[in-house]
Amino acid sequence: MTKRHVSLPEEADEGVTAFIEQVDDRLSSDEDTCEVVRDTLVDLFGDRDAYERWRDGGDVTPAERVRLQGYDPCNATLESEYYAEKDEERYTRSKHLQWLWRQFDATPMADNIAFALRFRQMLADHLFADAGDDLRLFKGITFTYGHNIEMGDNTVVHDDVHLDDRGKLTIGDRVSISDSAHLYSHDHDVVDQTHVDNYHTVVDDDARVTYDSMVAAGCRVGKNAVVGAKSTVQGDVPDHHIAVGSPARSIRVKPGWESVADPVEDKLTNRAEERAIESNLPDDLDAFDEFQRDLTPPDGVDAPDAE
Repeated sequence: MTKRHVSLPEEADEGVTAFIEQVDDRLSSDEDTCEVVRDTLVDLFGDRDAYERWRDGGDVTPAERVRLQGYDPCNATLESEYYAEKDEERYTRSKHLQWLWRQFDATPMADNIAFALRFRQMLADHLFADAGDDLRLFKGITFTYGHNIEMGDNTVVHDDVHLDDRGKLTIGDRVSISDSAHLYSHDHDVVDQTHVDNYHTVVDDDARVTYDSMVAAGCRVGKNAVVGAKSTVQGDVPDHHIAVGSPARSIRVKPGWESVADPVEDKLTNRAEERAIESNLPDDLDAFDEFQRDLTPPDGVDAPDAE
């Protein structure tokens, strides 16, 4: 079933266009990104009067002060800020843009689809390593950094999807990623969960990753392939195959594509090591172990070297 074309009334569309263009122009300039994000959020949340009163020295409650300070991403922290291997230079701006993305989703306007899709497309152009044209990015999408994501043209990512780009994540043209799917590009050691390996994860052109499914780090979902609902992909899904289950396996080739597809095998082949990304941690890293556990096993097998 195809979809209908929907548009805003002319006057509303003019207002949306002017606002998005203004934010886009400011983000494209040399202006401090924190100031752009702060001003945008203050106005989207309708808090300009309170913000100006506070900045002019007026009385505010402690809760109001926290709220008003929180519009500035320089006053916020995100989980990915703690990751040792992050690119500090790239992350600073990415964090600010990610804060704008997340806080925008908390505004009532995030449910105005015709506005919100255009606003997120504009943000993706600034945040992602590569953002294709005509993206449809819905509400509640989260990512680690944002700047390690490459996304092709005419791709749709539905509600509450997690795009983990702690390693690298490439999503092709005309891809559909359904609600609550998770795509990962990092993995933890089974003994020492503080040891992380990063990978390049790929969802190729015309693929579908359906509802509540998970693609593990370093895997590839092939061209025109389908991952069934609630499946766990732990290997490469061949082009044109349909993979379902946990762990997912190919159950058949899409009808009509048999002549160009590989034969169905018992299980998917994991090629993650071929897509491993080396992490070079700084020599002066002030690292800490949040768990403080004794990892010495009773059978004398050494835990992995976290270096």
